Amino acid sequence: MARKHPRHGPYPDAEPDEATAPPPVLCWLCGRPTGRTIVWHHPVPKSRGGRDVVPMHPICQQTLMTNFTNSELQRHGTDVDALLAHPDVRKFVDWVANKDPEFTATTAKKRR
Repeated sequence: MARKHPRHGPYPDAEPDEATAPPPVLCWLCGRPTGRTIVWHHPVPKSRGGRDVVPMHPICQQTLMTNFTNSELQRHGTDVDALLAHPDVRKFVDWVANKDPEFTATTAKKRR
């Protein structure tokens, strides 16, 4: 029986076309397209009974963890506007708006 594909060579049409590529996933916090690294974040922490997950950039998740405690995140739930009302988070989102999706930097330490 003959093989459908050559033994030593690439499969035909092995690489997806850009026309058939899925649309980019948008970050839940900043609204920018995510890159290769996607963090699936629990808006309501798992320790507080959260089950839903949302896609985020790693740097956006770090910013949330820096500025909010788990109980504050539980109170805000999935309300992005309430999180963006925090001055430090709004400043961060405005700053990161024009950065590359793969951009990463260190964030400030928690203020406690």
